[in-house]
Amino acid sequence: MIRHIVMWTLKDDAEGADRQTNMQKVRRLLESCRDCVPGILEFEVGLATDGHEATHDVVLNSLFASREALDAYQAHPRHVAIKPFMGAVRAERACLDYDLPAAR
Repeated sequence: MIRHIVMWTLKDDAEGADRQTNMQKVRRLLESCRDCVPGILEFEVGLATDGHEATHDVVLNSLFASREALDAYQAHPRHVAIKPFMGAVRAERACLDYDLPAAR
């Protein structure tokens, strides 16, 4: 299994909208990919919340059954279609993929 975590900091204004509006749109776009390929075991999108410490605005925390499932997600047309918007509204992006140990 592979844990796939991506975090974005958004620009104050981009694509004709403010940060808060774009955070909501990013959430909707990401959630539209929740079931795009077999092998997505977990898929959670979180937004920074006032009153909590945050260094990023949006996080995707997902779990894939295999490297092949993650690769299929990355190449899926629904996921590829959101990349231009994500690139236009983001100021920063951080990603970490890691293998989970086999169940004991």
